Amino acid sequence: MLKNSDTRNAYWCVVSGSSLWTVEDTLPFGTGQQFGLPAEEAILIGEYKNHPVYWLNEEELDSSFEMISLRDLLHLDESLFLLASKAVQYGHMTRTQRFCSQCGGRNYFHHRDYAMQCQECKTIHYPRIFPCIIVAVRKENQILLAQHPRHQNGLYTVIAGFVEAGETLEQCVEREVYEETGIRVKNIRYFGSQPWAFPSSMMVAFLADYDSGTIKPDYSELSDAAWFEADNTPELLAPSGTIARSLIEATISDIRQR
Repeated sequence: MLKNSDTRNAYWCVVSGSSLWTVEDTLPFGTGQQFGLPAEEAILIGEYKNHPVYWLNEEELDSSFEMISLRDLLHLDESLFLLASKAVQYGHMTRTQRFCSQCGGRNYFHHRDYAMQCQECKTIHYPRIFPCIIVAVRKENQILLAQHPRHQNGLYTVIAGFVEAGETLEQCVEREVYEETGIRVKNIRYFGSQPWAFPSSMMVAFLADYDSGTIKPDYSELSDAAWFEADNTPELLAPSGTIARSLIEATISDIRQR
């Protein structure tokens, strides 16, 4: 927490759900006094360009703010975007973990561990993070892309899904691709990861090669799935700044180089 006398310039993450307050399309930068924010209640969550980054929940403030979705901040520098994501996930934790799952007591924010602690039994409850896989599948000079029902604008992206209990990440890749498209994959290899605060996922990205099968989309999960040539992909792809877009671009780049 800040001291009342702290008047340093800082970045401010004022959170409401998966949205944040922005000024000129970025996180506000200035002093708490300048923005009328209760600096003594703000929580330090990191630094960006040698300036502190603080988090506050809008619901705990006296003022209301004009918010935009975290998705609309993908244009930010990655380090700042990830700090904004962290603030959103902490905000989600304080809203959804208000009561202890052990004894039902009231939880309060534990400043040292950045977690929730029960006032009664003292159990500490850390933020819930849900692991997901996301994978780009390549077949010679083609990439597998899919469209989800929630993407009414025609956006195409790669396959993704939640990891099940007792399952390795690689097994999850195999299962999700097969369940959603009927395709078997091989040569699964790690690509990277991205925290995805919608509301609290960790996207673990892989590349994989086609092994066998014919595309048979699971229409309860997908609207479409198809192979696309590197020079003939859909106009609308996963947005820049997402690991899905990075997977698509890396796969297309590799196809063109070979």
